[in-house]
Amino acid sequence: MIILINGAFGVGKTSVANELHKHIENSMIYDPEVVGYMLRHIITDDIKKPHEKTDDFQDLILWKELVVDVAKAIKNEYKKPLIVPMTIYKKDYLHYILTGFREVDINTIHFLLTAKKETIHHRLLNRGEEEGNWCFQQIDKCLEGYQDEIFENKIKTDKLQITEIVNNIMEQIQFPECI
Repeated sequence: MIILINGAFGVGKTSVANELHKHIENSMIYDPEVVGYMLRHIITDDIKKPHEKTDDFQDLILWKELVVDVAKAIKNEYKKPLIVPMTIYKKDYLHYILTGFREVDINTIHFLLTAKKETIHHRLLNRGEEEGNWCFQQIDKCLEGYQDEIFENKIKTDKLQITEIVNNIMEQIQFPECI
């Protein structure tokens, strides 16, 4: 099983993923940001293709491919359920990754954690982000992108505790090895 936990920065993906990890026996957390950081280090601005010259490593062509390839390698080697927290709001990128994940494991499910802009803003400040930084600059892009129907299984988190979100997900995945 691959459980993709999507949502804007500050919506609670990492907290939900960590809590899910406690509830799903033998699971692993796979954070595709690590792939992005690696690529950012290797693919310097002077070698980027014109459409890759953005402030977002997700725009690097190799990022999408490697996210899927690394998931495949982890699943093949360790044969464990993967919990994948990531912010992805571009529908073409999500389509590519979901298609790839479903080829790796047919039991792939995507959840989109949503919240009002004000809630996300407040949560980012509470976790120590500086107002106006990159995370804040992504909020409107995310909220706009998440209107597309490919962003399925939406969970409104404004008034929910992490445990309530996790219980919601656990009910939906009906995972037999859960506690």
